Amino acid sequence: MQLRVSLRTRFMVYVIILLFFLVGLILLVIEKREVRAIFEEQKKKGILIAENIAQLNLDPLLFWDIEGVEKNIEEQIDQKLIYVVIYDRYRKPFAANPFIKDYEKIYRSSNLKEEEEPESYFFESKNLEDKRSRQILRILELETPIFAKGSPKRWGSIKIGLSLEDMRAEILKTRLMLILIGFGGLFVGILGTTLLARRITDPIKKLAEGTVKISRGDFSQKIEIDSQDEIGNLAQNFNEMSRKLQLTKERMEIAQRKLIQAEKLASIGRISAGIAHEIRNPLTSVKLNIQKVLESKQLEDIEKDHLSISQEGISQIEYFIKELLNFTRVSDLNLESFPIEQIIEESVKMIADSLELKNIQLKKDFQGEIPEVYVDGDKLRQVFLNILRNACEAVDKEGRIDISLSSKKDDSRKKVRIEISDDGCGIPEKDWENIFEPFYTTKASGIGLGLANARKIIDQHKGSIRVKKKEGKGACFEIFIPCGEEK
Repeated sequence: MQLRVSLRTRFMVYVIILLFFLVGLILLVIEKREVRAIFEEQKKKGILIAENIAQLNLDPLLFWDIEGVEKNIEEQIDQKLIYVVIYDRYRKPFAANPFIKDYEKIYRSSNLKEEEEPESYFFESKNLEDKRSRQILRILELETPIFAKGSPKRWGSIKIGLSLEDMRAEILKTRLMLILIGFGGLFVGILGTTLLARRITDPIKKLAEGTVKISRGDFSQKIEIDSQDEIGNLAQNFNEMSRKLQLTKERMEIAQRKLIQAEKLASIGRISAGIAHEIRNPLTSVKLNIQKVLESKQLEDIEKDHLSISQEGISQIEYFIKELLNFTRVSDLNLESFPIEQIIEESVKMIADSLELKNIQLKKDFQGEIPEVYVDGDKLRQVFLNILRNACEAVDKEGRIDISLSSKKDDSRKKVRIEISDDGCGIPEKDWENIFEPFYTTKASGIGLGLANARKIIDQHKGSIRVKKKEGKGACFEIFIPCGEEK
């Protein structure tokens, strides 16, 4: 099984390794420079000590006062200055402290030549074992020539042994400080790496989660990233892709619903055509026979009443068959430019008697200049008439019906918006979509084809119709119809 490591973890590991390498390299370089600087400082300090001792003992040296020189040397010896040896001009030992006389090789040999420049010197680091304490002494040995003022000749040389313990302590202190600085730098670097990794990988993680949700069909996913870098651009492109996918999904769902509706209508059409054919022919014969019997003078009044009721029932069946065939029949639209106000006014006139009968108040609100629509006037009038009749039946006496008309620009195309509302019994929200289905009705006497036919006509005009929520009781239908001829 392959171990999966997150992008953030890999990024942090790589950057931390790089930080360790860089910090280690920088600290190594700084440590080398600091050690060299401390050593150079110790060397300069030793040269100054040697020159001071040489100047102090120059007169005794010139007068061969060995006791005076050795006395002065003993006074200079301390824990930092281990030994002092003064050589004559012939490179032979002249005077020294007792400690170094036990080390013949150091005591007897001078490291300088007979002819040396005043600024020349010799230095060497060495380890020396203390014969008394058996302790290893780390020493910086320095030897400089001795010149008398005004004399070009070298009168001798002085060799000193400086303890390196102070220098080693200073180097250890420097190294400890560099290690602390290094750890501090690594801590800051790791903290910065963690924050940087989170800043880089969190948006990527959000994008990954978004892609997973999109793969499951959730196209409403949106990535909230405010950065103005490449990741921000990626998030914007992702959100744009999600928006387009969501829009495509909605269009596909609408197309699928229309396809199902079309298949349903086609099935209903085939069935209706068969039913109409099977019912219409015998029904016509029945109707003609009833009319013929009614013409007979031998019938009694009660028999005529029964036959009249039968004739009304046949008329209702014929009306149902006619409505069914009209709904299932797909006819071409006779498109012309019409003022939408004219179609609405004509529809209102056709139900004027019903409005007057129930004393219904009709209020019209036409907002601004409404452009003409390119429609089939007769079919659109049928839609308005159906909705107005339903509203008239739904409201009580002295009720109210409102017709609102306005224009709206949507998807770069202007549309006319028609709203027809009433204060009647209303339509339950759960039935808002169902009422446009064939044979679905909430009325006791309806056949459920009026609104289904209305939606079919509006769809043919590339418009939309829906039930809209309104304040108070009643129902509100909202219709959108494109303006002008589609190019």
